[in-house]
Amino acid sequence: MSGLEAAAEKQFWFFYAVLAARYVVIAGLAFWVFYVLVPQKFARRKIQELFPKRKDYVREVGYSFCTFVIFALIGVVLSSDQVKPYTQIYSHVSEYGWGYFGLSIVLALLIHDAYFYWTHRLMHHPRLFKLFHLTHHRSVNPSPWAAFAFSPLEAVVEGSIIFVVAVLIPIHPVAIVLFLLLMTIYNVYGHLGYEIYPKWLVNSAVGKWLNTSTNHNMHHKFFKGNYGLYTRLWDEWLGTTHAQYDQTLAKLVEPAPPKEHLQEA
Repeated sequence: MSGLEAAAEKQFWFFYAVLAARYVVIAGLAFWVFYVLVPQKFARRKIQELFPKRKDYVREVGYSFCTFVIFALIGVVLSSDQVKPYTQIYSHVSEYGWGYFGLSIVLALLIHDAYFYWTHRLMHHPRLFKLFHLTHHRSVNPSPWAAFAFSPLEAVVEGSIIFVVAVLIPIHPVAIVLFLLLMTIYNVYGHLGYEIYPKWLVNSAVGKWLNTSTNHNMHHKFFKGNYGLYTRLWDEWLGTTHAQYDQTLAKLVEPAPPKEHLQEA
């Protein structure tokens, strides 16, 4: 094995370890709180009444760890001398300043939001669904572990967003790390199985455009509509929001009635 190959292998395992650790910590914490520690406390916020079965959790974790093989390989390719020169990845924050550093993360999220909507909707095409997306949709009632439960082909599609971002905008490696961290957090939230956003947020001028766990859970349940990731902009613009979304969300975020009222009833 040449020195270059050894370095690439070491880099692969570093990326894989980071991806796996991030998933275990974020998805694991969400699962522990909502599914093990105090599920009864959030019972009113459970989107689907039933819980996934143990075999569902095992499947979701297994496919997720396979996904990280693809993601780690994508990271190695992006970092290689053959590909990196064709990107706009820069090394020193001073080149663009801290203001742009923060803006680049927001831009990356917006680019990803558009990329996800269109690739997601495309993978629902009858000729592509079984090959690309069926694995993920085996989680009809997803748990946090389902966040990265992709087939190998879907993992390539999902992971390739980093190439798109790095080519379209100047971005610092640390900004990429923060972008991917936010992506993971929101992806786990989308598969949480509970709606944790408060009523005031989802009804606010900005909050009503945010994607919710309810939105994505309904996508898993019904297989149609609600294709967005971070926002509902594309779904609203193109009329792909599920017809029962607003009604379903409203019931979940409605505050619990006072205890006195329950006692009287």
